[in-house]
Amino acid sequence: MNVLPSFRLDGKLAVITGAGRGIGEAIAIGFAEAGADVVLLSRTESDLHNTAETIHSLGQKAYVYPTDVTESKQMDDTINKIISDHGQIDVLVNNAGMNIRTPAFEVTEEEWQSIMDTNLRSAFYLSQKVGKQMKENGGGRIINIASVAGTTALRTGVVYAATKAAMVQMTKNLAVEWGEHGIQVNSIGPWYFRTPLTEKLLSDEAYLNDILARTPLKRVGELPELVGPAVFLASDASSYVTGQTLFVDGGMTVYGF
Repeated sequence: MNVLPSFRLDGKLAVITGAGRGIGEAIAIGFAEAGADVVLLSRTESDLHNTAETIHSLGQKAYVYPTDVTESKQMDDTINKIISDHGQIDVLVNNAGMNIRTPAFEVTEEEWQSIMDTNLRSAFYLSQKVGKQMKENGGGRIINIASVAGTTALRTGVVYAATKAAMVQMTKNLAVEWGEHGIQVNSIGPWYFRTPLTEKLLSDEAYLNDILARTPLKRVGELPELVGPAVFLASDASSYVTGQTLFVDGGMTVYGF
């Protein structure tokens, strides 16, 4: 009996949305380092090729599929082509996301719809599409990139928070409904990490100090610190874990006054 489970992803094919930069790029490279071949989805093709070059340098395969995940037909066509080109999908990471920090009194219908389509609608319909294929092939892993905003109130970004709270609950429901098919569905809930999207915010000393005051570890996260949890949830090491949200937040969500 092997006591230590495998954290390797050898022979697996993982699809990652928003894979051109930030969290998606880091997870894609981390999966490749763990032995997976990776399918990269994003609207910006040049970013995807940069990620692919890094993965190729690790000796793994990376496939670029420029896709706007808010467009249903594009999503359908892309997933059909991935399955046709490469066979079954073993892991799906729903990472594509956006935030517009408009005060709640000023949120427009266009902003609401754009954030909902990018963060939530795309994650559900990709999970549905890929999940059907996983069911046919005896199972798979779906990982949703949620947020601490899905469980605790922040001062801005009400629509973003609503999408992430819905994603946490969607994770639970899909895990219950699809567990009998061998499909495990989990989420990761990050706090502040250094990415191109947070660079400007974190450069504001007062803003940064406010964040650190709410973080027991007294620092923001670095992207490699999200890779381990993602590899864990994609690998056999998490074979009895489903419906959970793993908060990678330096302790922010458990902090009290």
